[in-house]
Amino acid sequence: MAKPTPQNSGNKPKQKKNSLKAAKDRFLKWLNGDFDSAIHIMETDETPYSNRQEIKESVAEIKNDLSNRDDVKRLIERERRSYYRLYSAVAIISAILLIGVLLFVISYLPRYGRENPETTAVVARYVQKGVEETGAVNVVAGMILDYRAFDTLGESHVLFTALICVMILLRMDSKNRRREFEDYYKTTMMQFHDISKESIMRCVGMILIPCIFLYGIYVLLNGQNGPGGGFSGGAVMGSGLIIFASAFGFDVTDRFFTRRLSNTITFASLAFYSFAKGYVFFTGANGLDNHIPKGTPGAILSGGMILPLDIAVGLVVACTMFGFYSLFRRGNIGGD
Repeated sequence: MAKPTPQNSGNKPKQKKNSLKAAKDRFLKWLNGDFDSAIHIMETDETPYSNRQEIKESVAEIKNDLSNRDDVKRLIERERRSYYRLYSAVAIISAILLIGVLLFVISYLPRYGRENPETTAVVARYVQKGVEETGAVNVVAGMILDYRAFDTLGESHVLFTALICVMILLRMDSKNRRREFEDYYKTTMMQFHDISKESIMRCVGMILIPCIFLYGIYVLLNGQNGPGGGFSGGAVMGSGLIIFASAFGFDVTDRFFTRRLSNTITFASLAFYSFAKGYVFFTGANGLDNHIPKGTPGAILSGGMILPLDIAVGLVVACTMFGFYSLFRRGNIGGD
């Protein structure tokens, strides 16, 4: 005698297909940022909230309601396991690819204890003809801003890109805050002690800040003749700006160093660097003379384009350092 067939046996493939489709739709929504798998709700801005406490209470209520439903709880757990498996697979594949690339590069390196003849020839060129070809007594400055100026150009743009990313994430203004929330400066800034009101900090700042800026300018302008240059001089001047803001407050700093001025200085410096070295790259690649005088080695105006490029790099570094500090400290670089 044949056994009776369950009534819902024919619906299992259909239910499984619908479940896979729903999971796929939820995964795509999760990738687009419209779905939160942790609380299993759709995130929209249609529901008005008066404050953060109301949001927390609403989320807690939804979590409690969902926790009582076993089917939804099992679905959430299954989706979490699927996401973890995907993350693990991507991480393992990425690690294997990275290891393969590194092993491939290592196979072309000379054996331990042996010198690479190509590297030796490049170093000898830097030492023997560096002063003649760059006009800079400091071989390191000639190498960074002449022989390898393209790398330094990329490093300067990396700093600029990092500042833009931090500004996108941390900048606080009226455009990225909800009106019903309390003001950022009243809720956050009041938690920190304002050291600019301390008389000792102001007195120490009045003594140290001029010395710091003077030393930073010296290091910046002396890069082609001795230790220093754009990165180190810019770091010193950036530290001076940070100490000035700490000693006298952001209100005083915003009077002469605004966000618009910082962005203008950074953009002008990078544009000058790009166009100046672009001209040198073009003439050098075509075997032409760039007609830029090298000057007398040891003089302050020696080194051809090294001094102007040092100044441009130093300004970018100083603005980037102060921008990082200002964004992390108060959520903005300065007023307009």
